[in-house]
Amino acid sequence: MKFEELRAFYQQPLFDLISRSREIHLRHWRGEEVQRCSLLSIKTGGCSEDCAYCAQSAHYSTGVEREELLSLNEVVDVAGRAGAQGATRFCMGAAWRGVRDGTEKFERVLEIVRQVSALGMEVCVTLGEIGPIEARKLKAAGVTAYNHNIDTSPEFYPEIVTTHTFQDRLNTIAAVQASGMSVCCGGIIGMGESEDDRLRLIEILSELDPQPQSVPINCLMPQRGTPLENNKPVEIFELVRLIAVARIALPKSRVRLAAGRTRISREGQALCFFAGANSIFFGNKLLTAKNPEVDVDLALLRELGLKVESANHQIRQDLPDSIDVREVPAKSC
Repeated sequence: MKFEELRAFYQQPLFDLISRSREIHLRHWRGEEVQRCSLLSIKTGGCSEDCAYCAQSAHYSTGVEREELLSLNEVVDVAGRAGAQGATRFCMGAAWRGVRDGTEKFERVLEIVRQVSALGMEVCVTLGEIGPIEARKLKAAGVTAYNHNIDTSPEFYPEIVTTHTFQDRLNTIAAVQASGMSVCCGGIIGMGESEDDRLRLIEILSELDPQPQSVPINCLMPQRGTPLENNKPVEIFELVRLIAVARIALPKSRVRLAAGRTRISREGQALCFFAGANSIFFGNKLLTAKNPEVDVDLALLRELGLKVESANHQIRQDLPDSIDVREVPAKSC
């Protein structure tokens, strides 16, 4: 969907916009179901990239200590508990620039993926830049989806990252798509970007072929020691509008409320769900900040009449188109 179309939707009166997005949402999804995902950092800190939002960057003094790759048993234990608490997708992140075939760390990751996949959940990983060979091997090991956010518009991107380019991001996404893995790709708002930058983000995501299966919308949680530590929270109606536009532009993608939910009121989250969000992360810790407690999430979903999506859920085809996780920080997902 082109930028001008997206801006026209975004600038509609709020109730008109979310009514339209709700209509599209119900055309493609069971409107009462919400997917719960669990996220674990399997390798924390010491990243060579200079992403201005990330407490794991070695360029900043944030207090996050470098840790080595977790053991196979540690990861499988956390994944098992996540599944027992209702997660249908288990996401694993590593603070690396990327991984390459033939390295010891890549072989260890492949074995972790095999074991987690055997638990019966969808497996998502975010390992930084990869190429066609790595993508094919991850797919063969059992990875369902690869997360690689484009973060923001290509125009604003150099203000946030200088150690790699926007095109580098797109190259990894192309390798993932060619392998047959699903793409999980979204962005972060509240980094100082304009509304046009946010709409350009949605435009680019909507024009990927195929469109991403999951689109996480992260609200910046400013981290001490990073260049963005003093940024102000995103206004709730700005978030709701972006969720609605994302649902309109990406009708068959899961739109995920990711980082920043502790700053969103229950009423604000309800508006996001109504506008088209149908996936959340759960667990006491997400990224480098707190995440709502599991029982708080369940209570909210119950009050709204929403249900936790079951493992065998599939996108609607009958209508016309249109856990406590380990408390360690991970890259945005």
